[in-house]
Amino acid sequence: MDAADLVAFVLVLGIIVVSLLSNIVVLICFVYNPEIRKQVPGLFILNLTFCNLLLSVSNMPLTLIGLITTGHPGGSVFCQIVGFLDTFLTTNSMLSMAALSIDRWVAVVFPLSYHSRIRHRDAVIALGYTWIHSLCFSTVATCRSWVGYHHLYASCTLCNVKAKGARTQFIIFTVALHSLTFLLTLIVLCVTYLKVLKVARFHCKRIDVITMQTLVLLVDIHPSVRQKCLDEQKRRRLRATKKISTFIGTFVVCFTPYVITRIVELFSPWPISPYWGVLSKCLAYSKAASDPFVYSLLRHQYRKTCSLLANKILKRSPLNSTSLSMENNTGRSNSNTTNNIQLPTNKPLGQ
Repeated sequence: MDAADLVAFVLVLGIIVVSLLSNIVVLICFVYNPEIRKQVPGLFILNLTFCNLLLSVSNMPLTLIGLITTGHPGGSVFCQIVGFLDTFLTTNSMLSMAALSIDRWVAVVFPLSYHSRIRHRDAVIALGYTWIHSLCFSTVATCRSWVGYHHLYASCTLCNVKAKGARTQFIIFTVALHSLTFLLTLIVLCVTYLKVLKVARFHCKRIDVITMQTLVLLVDIHPSVRQKCLDEQKRRRLRATKKISTFIGTFVVCFTPYVITRIVELFSPWPISPYWGVLSKCLAYSKAASDPFVYSLLRHQYRKTCSLLANKILKRSPLNSTSLSMENNTGRSNSNTTNNIQLPTNKPLGQ
């Protein structure tokens, strides 16, 4: 194993650890908090979490073995099963992200009719489509024996070497797979989240107008308070942009190099560097580690659930800590009050 393989090994190992821990935490929050289970997006997040967990325990460890041995990990049948899972889980997770973006678009653009437009039955239908879509492509690839160990990516996945006798069909299949998964999901993400950003900016402008009118009317307001209001305006404008950029940016950064490499591999007469192939595969794997933070753990509801679970594990009641802090604050206020009362006794009345 050379230095590049060692770096790739450490990178994949880190992705596995982060992906397992973060997705397990999301799953625990889903089981522990009934409010999360009642929400429609919770079904999409649950499906995405299961896909990421299965990818972390099936495909990623085999890539580690492939980097160490630089050869075929396991038998051909086992590798075909893992390759089937690679196509199925990757496609399913992409479509789950598209479903989440549609859900958020409806929630922001149609807030009053959201519950009538998006119901649990609709979410189940959408998940059924993602499963059928993923099963169709992964089953076709496995039945045509187009799945095997690919040295370029050091993993069991779609392999053009296996399709020497049906190269044209394999090219059509690969282009259709990435067009109807990656490209379709990217278009849905861009359209829905840009509409969400447009609505968010519209609301920000309305709030800014009201804030500026209030600041004009309040002539005697302290300059520090005025500055805080203006700073909050800037943060409000950037907050929605950062969130939308995170949703679209992580998808593009993680999946685009791998998909482009796949397409170039079909038509390029020159060999692709295995270092680049492994790096693009690692970037695709890293989406499984970033999804829990992008879609779940950074949200207030999940953070609150994690805090409650941490207090429960540490056997620390949040009520006791709150009451203790209130007692400390009360003690400080009482001492300050006593000092304020005692100070004037040593001064003349004129002061």
